[in-house]
Amino acid sequence: MRSIEEISLLYEINEALNEHMDMKKSLHKVLGILADSLNLIKGTITLLDPSTQEIRIELAHGISERAKKRVKYRLGEGVTGKVIQTGKPAVIPRISEDPSFLDRTDSRGPEEIRDYSFICVPVKKGTIVVGALSADRLYDGAAELKKGEKIMSVVATMIARHVINLEALQLEKEKLKKENTRLKSELENRYSFSNIIGNSNKMREVFQMISQVSRSNATVLIRGESGTGKELVANSIHYNSLRNSHPFVKINCAALPENIIESELFGHEKGSFTGALHQKKGKFELAHKGTIFLDEIGTMDLSLQVKLLRVLQEKEFERVGGIKTIKSDVRIIAATNANLEEMVEKGTFRDDLYFRLNVFPIYMPSLRMRRTDIILLADHFLEKYSKENFKDIKRFSTPAIDMMMEYHWPGNVRELENCIERAVLMCNEGAIHSYHLPPSLQTGHGSKTLSHLSLEEAVKNLEKEMIMDALKNTRGNVKNAAKLLHTTVRKFSYKAEKLGVNYKDFR
Repeated sequence: MRSIEEISLLYEINEALNEHMDMKKSLHKVLGILADSLNLIKGTITLLDPSTQEIRIELAHGISERAKKRVKYRLGEGVTGKVIQTGKPAVIPRISEDPSFLDRTDSRGPEEIRDYSFICVPVKKGTIVVGALSADRLYDGAAELKKGEKIMSVVATMIARHVINLEALQLEKEKLKKENTRLKSELENRYSFSNIIGNSNKMREVFQMISQVSRSNATVLIRGESGTGKELVANSIHYNSLRNSHPFVKINCAALPENIIESELFGHEKGSFTGALHQKKGKFELAHKGTIFLDEIGTMDLSLQVKLLRVLQEKEFERVGGIKTIKSDVRIIAATNANLEEMVEKGTFRDDLYFRLNVFPIYMPSLRMRRTDIILLADHFLEKYSKENFKDIKRFSTPAIDMMMEYHWPGNVRELENCIERAVLMCNEGAIHSYHLPPSLQTGHGSKTLSHLSLEEAVKNLEKEMIMDALKNTRGNVKNAAKLLHTTVRKFSYKAEKLGVNYKDFR
C-alpha cells in the first residue's frame, strides 16, 4: 500500500500534467516536483527518434541548455541507451563505480560522481519504448533507491501520454518546417521573372526592369491594361528581392468598400465602430519587413490616399480608433490600369501620392503589342490544361493559330488563358482546331478564317483541315488517317485529291 506522501506526490504530478496546454511546461514542472520530493539533483526526459535511432534530451532539470542540445546517444549506448533498448529500468548506486555510465552532459564534478546514484526508467507506449525518465540523487542506501525507482516508474507511466504527444508535436513541427521550406522554394521558382512567358522585345524590357528593381527597396508602380500580368510581375519582384523571407501581402483596392478598406489596410481597435468586437491588425502591420501589393490603386478614396501617403513618407500609421503610432517597414508595389495622370488633373488622385508611387514605373504591354508571344503563351496554357484535364493534346491546327494571331485580345493574357482552357475542355482530339475556340474569336472583326466565306467554302476549309491533321498524325498513312476520321480509304482519297492534299507531303 502506498504511503500518504507517495499518494500526495502522485496527485501533485497529475495536477501538474493537466495544468498547462503547453506540454513542455507541464513536464518541466513534473521534473521540478520530483526533484523537490525525491531529493533529485538532476533529471531528464529523453526521447528516441525512430527514424535515426538517435536519443536526445528533450527536457532537463539541473542541466544547461547547451549540454542538453549537444548530447546525443545511440540506441544501446550508455545506461540510458540500454534502458530504451531493453525496456527495463536501471539503478546505479554509485555512478563512479559503473563504467557504463558515460556522463555525456559533463555536468558533474569528481566529488558528485563519487556520491551520486542514478535511476533510469523507460517511458513506454504500450510495449514500445519511446524514451526514458532519469535522475541523479545522493546515495542514501539500497532501500531508498528501490523506493525512488518504483515512484519514477509510476511517474513514467503517467507522463507517457504527454511524452508521446510531445514527440508527435516535434515530428509535426519538423514536417511543417520542411513543407514550409518546400513551398517557399516552389513560390520562388514559380515567380522567378525568368518564368514569366514572353520573348518579344517589349517583354525583354519588362524582364530587365524587374531585374534592376527587385533587390532594391524602391516603390514600384506597375501600369497596364487588365489581364496583362501585373500581379505576376509584383510576385516576381518580391520573391527575387531581399525581403523574400518576409510576408507578401496582397490587397485589391477595388474589391473592398470604402468603409472597410481603411480597416483592412491599417487595422482597428476593439469598439472603434459597430461590429469591431476585437482588435485587428491591418495589412501594413502584417507585412512588416516584407512587401504589400496594392492592386487597382486608382480606385482608392482621396481621404485614404492621405493616410497612404503618410505611410510612404513616415512609415507609420494608427489603427482605426487607435492613438498608438505603429511603425511598419514595408515595401509598396502598386498596380493600376487607370490613367493616373488624367486623374491627377481632374483632382481624383493626389499628385503628391502619384509622385511617391511613380518612383519606378513598369509598363506591361498589351497582348496585341506583343503578338509574337501569343503562340508561346498558347502552347504554355495548352500544356498546363491538358495535364490538369488528363488529355493528350499536342498542338494547334494552322487555322486555329491564324485565328488567335488575328484576334485583337481585349482581355489580354487572361482572356487567352481562358480561351485555351475552354478549348482543351471541348477538344477530344490530338489537336486544337478553330471550331474548339470560343465564338468571340470565330466572329472577330478582321478574321480571315470565317468572315466573308460561304457555307460551302467554310465546309471545304474544315474538311481540308481535318484531312491534313489526320495525315499529320499518321505520318501520311492513308489507311490509318481514314480510320481516324471514321471513313473509308476510297472516300478519304477522293476528298484529299479534290481538296489538293497529297499524302506524300506528310511522310
